[in-house]
Amino acid sequence: MTQADPRAQASTLAFARLLPKLFRGGQAFLSVEEIISDISPEQAAQQPERLPHSVASLLDHVNWWNRWMLDILESGEAKPYPEHAADTWREVPAGEWNAVKTEFYDLLARIDAHAARPDLSNPVNFEETVGELLADFALHTAHHFGQIISVRQSIGAWPPSGGGDTW
Repeated sequence: MTQADPRAQASTLAFARLLPKLFRGGQAFLSVEEIISDISPEQAAQQPERLPHSVASLLDHVNWWNRWMLDILESGEAKPYPEHAADTWREVPAGEWNAVKTEFYDLLARIDAHAARPDLSNPVNFEETVGELLADFALHTAHHFGQIISVRQSIGAWPPSGGGDTW
């Protein structure tokens, strides 16, 4: 992109403004903060019958991948994907829920700084650009937050006290 390409610059700026919204929600879907705001540690650790994960294990999985992504973005070094998807999942007991939730917010704060980077079109992880990596993980977060809503619904812990996305 050159200085003489105002449309490309405007597009990059719009994408950079959109990225934090993709990670946090709040427009097309409830914000991540609202989705996990009022769930108790016991509810978070509860794995519903016929569903593979609890809210806590889903959020812990999101944390695992956000740490992985931030390691790449902050070190500038490519990093291979784990050998097995199972390596990114674990059961999280109720006593760890607050720590998992705190880590999620800490990682989210670190991600915000990367959304404003001027080098979104630069390669960072093999052929993947900074912007592609951020967009991919924003969608990953949104995907799993949809699952968190389904788990909450299945255990009778939905909508959150602030209300759900219904009208």
